[in-house]
Amino acid sequence: MRWQNQTLDADDGALPGLGRAGFARTVQTPDFEGITFHEVLCKSALNKVPDESNLPFRWTINPMRGCSHACRYCFARGSHEYLELDAGTDFDTQIVVKTNIAAVLRRELTRRSWHREQVALGTNTDPYQRAEGRYRLMPGIIRALTDSGTPFSILTKGSLLHRDLPLLSLAAREVGVHIGISLALLDQELQRGLEPGTPAPRARLDLVRACGDAGFAVNVMVAPVIPYLTDGRAQLDELFGELAAAGAESAVVIPLHLRGSTRGWFLGWLADNHPALLRRYRQLYRRGATVAPEYASWLRERVDPLLSEHGLRPEEPRAPEARPAPQPADTPQLELFA
Repeated sequence: MRWQNQTLDADDGALPGLGRAGFARTVQTPDFEGITFHEVLCKSALNKVPDESNLPFRWTINPMRGCSHACRYCFARGSHEYLELDAGTDFDTQIVVKTNIAAVLRRELTRRSWHREQVALGTNTDPYQRAEGRYRLMPGIIRALTDSGTPFSILTKGSLLHRDLPLLSLAAREVGVHIGISLALLDQELQRGLEPGTPAPRARLDLVRACGDAGFAVNVMVAPVIPYLTDGRAQLDELFGELAAAGAESAVVIPLHLRGSTRGWFLGWLADNHPALLRRYRQLYRRGATVAPEYASWLRERVDPLLSEHGLRPEEPRAPEARPAPQPADTPQLELFA
């Protein structure tokens, strides 16, 4: 693809709001039917996390906005409204791609003010969604972080990460690298309804196994647990068993969060597919975006013994099977889910 032909003032179909993002051009391709890519030239790559967030990292990188994973529950949907796009179908199909992000990142990492703090990828939209196969932004990002001595973590549902495992293994010899995989259910029919653009659960289990074989201690984000649909004891027991068998180091369980525009989008899907649950959901989320405290306590009491049984509690690693990530001895392993 010849980026030199792009201009910042191009006017070939940009949607409202994209002008503020350095719009370059809009692309549609038969390989991604139903998806439109809006290529932009970003001015910055590093995003500072607000201090009040209480997250274990202060910086993030988001190579794209919007996500073809199309998860009905994605908490990041509201971010599309900043570009005057809707948080529903547009979020799934109008993907904003920061084509120059690796070059911008490399420039930012050379600043004297940069102190090589931990950087997280995958905290908003997935860096290994299908579009990464077309744009190949992640190798440049990984190299820029590694060359600058900056530790980083990746959270993904995308099996495309397989492609970059050799590069990530090399990076882990120089800086701390942590890989997290998101997998919250095994039922493929339910998965196709809730997150139709994601790789199948078995493909993500294979990714967990491949990352472990490459030397990474993989933490699995079992999130979100969907109340009354994926919170059954047998369901969770089977999932944790499969994760342990695939070599996961630990797992963290988080119930569904319905914030902002995500709430209406998810409840619309629920009304179409499980209308009998609507009343229970209105009661469960009566306080707003988070589940009622009694449900959170109930889920924790159900999950904790199962995590211990399968050796997946973060504070109780399965020592005989643990495989430390290949990294320098003086660099602590990153804890994305701490």
